[in-house]
Order: sequence, then C-alpha cells, then structure tokens
Amino acid sequence: MTSRGTTMAEALNTALRHALRDDPAVHVMGEDVGTLGGVFRITDGLAAEFGDARCADTPLAESGILGTAVGMAMYGLRPVVEMQFDAFAYPAFEQLVSHVAKMRNRTRGRLPLPLTIRVPYGGGIGGVEHHSDSSEGYYLHTPGLHVVTPATVGDAYGLLRRAIASDDPVVFLEPKRRYWTKEDWSPDGLAAPVPPIGRAVLRRPGTDAVLITYGPSLPVCLEAADAAREEGLDVGVLDLRSLVPFDDETVCAAVRATGRAVVVHEASGFGGAGAEIAARVGERCFHHLEAPVRRVTGLDVPYPAPLLERHHLPGVDRVLDAVRDLQWPSATRAPHGGEPYAVGA
Repeated sequence: MTSRGTTMAEALNTALRHALRDDPAVHVMGEDVGTLGGVFRITDGLAAEFGDARCADTPLAESGILGTAVGMAMYGLRPVVEMQFDAFAYPAFEQLVSHVAKMRNRTRGRLPLPLTIRVPYGGGIGGVEHHSDSSEGYYLHTPGLHVVTPATVGDAYGLLRRAIASDDPVVFLEPKRRYWTKEDWSPDGLAAPVPPIGRAVLRRPGTDAVLITYGPSLPVCLEAADAAREEGLDVGVLDLRSLVPFDDETVCAAVRATGRAVVVHEASGFGGAGAEIAARVGERCFHHLEAPVRRVTGLDVPYPAPLLERHHLPGVDRVLDAVRDLQWPSATRAPHGGEPYAVGA
C-alpha cells in the first residue's frame, strides 16, 4: 500500500489486520467475512493470513452472531462483528439492547464487554430496501453503547483501532458510499494518531455559520461550504466523528463563534440525531444564537428506490437553502464577525 490513493476500505482492512496481528484476543466474525472477504471486501485476505479461527464465517443469523460475540467478550476475547448491511442488524437488536449495552452496568463494572460491531450504513450506492438505512438513532438512544462513524480514511483506521481496543461496546458505523474514496494516507505515517473517540474535529474554519455533520454527509457539507463562499459567506464544517460520547465542548465553541448552525445527516429528521444536537446547542448556546438551529436530513419516509434516492439524501442545494435561511439581517449578508475559529483540531 502506497502513501497515495488509499481508500477507506483499504484503511479499514489494514486496521483489522493490525488489530489481529497485535492482539491474539481479537477475532473477526460475520457473514461472508472469511473466504469472500466480506461483501465490500473489508476483510479481504484476513482468513488466509490469520486462519478461519480468527476470521470466521458465520451462519446467516444476526442475533446468533451477536449473542455468540457477547459470550466471547465475557470470556476475555475482543470480537469484531460485521453486520454486512445496516438493516440486516435489526434481528440482533434485542441482543444489543438487552445484553451488549447493559452488561457492564449489570455487573457494576466488573465485567466489561470489549465488543466492536461494524455496520456498513447509509445510502448513495443505489441499494434497494434494507441496504441503505441510517440507523444511528436507535444506537444513540441506547445507554451503554459508544457510537462512532468515520468520514475520512485516517479516521477509518484510527477510530476502528480505538474501538477494538476499547473495553466498552462500540457500534462502528461505516458510511458505505465512502468506502472507495481515496485520500493521501499511509499506515506508515501514524506518528500523529487521530483524536480519540469522543472528540469532534473542525474540517474547515468559518466565521459566519457552521455545518455540523458526520459520516457520509461530510463531503456534501464541504462542497456546500465552498459554494457558500461564492455567495460571500464564510461557512465552517465540523465533523462529529463520535456520536456517543458527544463532544459538547467543541460543538458549542464552534456555534458560539459563529452564531448560526445547520445540522446535516442522511437519517430521517423526526427523532434523529440532528434533533438531539439542535437541542443540546439550544440549551448551551441560546444567548449566542442569531437564528434557530436548522436541520437538513433525509425525508421522513422509508428509504426510497434507487432512482429516487437523490431526492431523499441531503444535497448541496438543500444545505445552501438552510444556510440562506439563517435569518441574515439583510438580503446580502451580515456575518457574525470575529476571527475564524479553530476548535477541536
């Protein structure tokens, strides 16, 4: 692997390979993760290198997969489970809520559950029903789980390594339409590790407003910020990276510095992560806000057919419409003022 043109899929594969190499307690398991290397080839070559005892194909039974992983974790192993597609994970939800999320609390901290659940999620690949859900809201609402989602190649590697090393269960949401994006990254250049789970990162500074986002919506927001500059607005972009734990400090610093915020995500709006983020910003930054926090989300409908998904997913035009609607004092612009902020880097 060279230092140029590394995909997110390659970074995830490298993270799993390094975790298996460094810790004999790590085991990868899931449907088709062995010989096939996973539907998206994230586990390609791992079974050949580490054997099918360390990278194991399982029956097509998500509840059984996760239940088995719970037992493995209770006995000191570090299983990494792949759920193959977002909506395929729903049959395992009872195991997740009743056991994975509660074990540490149930045993008063005596029995941690070092379990990582990899879930390819989100749309943008022309997938049919049950293949394009953004199900993060279910996990966010379940106390006892950490929930993270990388948007960059470096975070794909770094956050997955941190998730596997964590003694808390981590739902690791992988934006599948980002799998084949390439960035200048190499595992040889890890002298500066990525920020830990629980830290947001400013991807672009700005003085007039901030777009708060994560996972598959990051490139949309970066493109929207570029377009907003052509209209005379300096818009920042904040990548949450971690939904639980949530980085209130960095988010609020960005909002207070600009006075205006838009939350962007693919999941449906009603009861989604954006609602929680907007509420937290409203509670903590009310006197700094010059406009209500806006949300740009997926529509409140079941995921549509592939030819219609472009209407469902937040795009640059919808994000720009929300920015324009942030109650600017004039028809042109009246920025919040101040120097560009730089927080969470």
